[in-house]
Amino acid sequence: MRSSRSISSRKLDPKGIIIAVSIILLWFGSLFFLLSLNFSWSKPITYLGILLQMHLYTGLFITAHDAMHGVVSNDKKLNHTIGWIAAILFSYNFYWKLFPKHHEHHKFVATDKDPDYHSSQRFIPWYFSFITSYVSILQILLMALTFNLLKLFLPQENLIFFWMLPAVLSTLQLFYFGTYLPHMGETKNKHHSTSQKPNHIWAFVSCYFFGYHYEHHDSPKTPWWRLWRVKDAYVKKKVLG
Repeated sequence: MRSSRSISSRKLDPKGIIIAVSIILLWFGSLFFLLSLNFSWSKPITYLGILLQMHLYTGLFITAHDAMHGVVSNDKKLNHTIGWIAAILFSYNFYWKLFPKHHEHHKFVATDKDPDYHSSQRFIPWYFSFITSYVSILQILLMALTFNLLKLFLPQENLIFFWMLPAVLSTLQLFYFGTYLPHMGETKNKHHSTSQKPNHIWAFVSCYFFGYHYEHHDSPKTPWWRLWRVKDAYVKKKVLG
């Protein structure tokens, strides 16, 4: 049986670039389509559009995250460029600000030096701490400026519900499935992380397999779209062991 180390250390697949660029293009294409719709709460596509954009926003962040681990491309410049683009599209997040914080999370997971952790273990204070750690006044100002410029040409309701709201909902998705559930409570393993039960469809829909969080911390050089393989390897090893 292949170990998680062999899965993560082999030569990076060019699929990483294709998948990353596809997420970015899908986000653009979906947003372009939704912004041109005649907005109405009576249309099912309104609700589906919000959920789709939320999921694609999460994909943007996960793409930036993979770039921080150097697994989007073997070409460092291209890897970081894709990560920077994905981050900036997610409400003007700044890649080089996220980069050190995320690696601090891996180095000091579930300690007072972990920027993603909150000792209260309570959802609302933890989420507030998470957001204030990553969202800056500059981002808010840039979003406000962009909104006021775009509303000169595009319907205001569409901008709010297909561009702005999904970004906010995505932060909840990322926080709940990628931070709160995996690091909530006391864990004695070396990564202080728990993991979702194996269900690859739900793991993808909920947070691009980052519910398999112990596996990510144990194999950080595995791209998101291969984490399910690491999960399967761990489950098989546990069963055989």
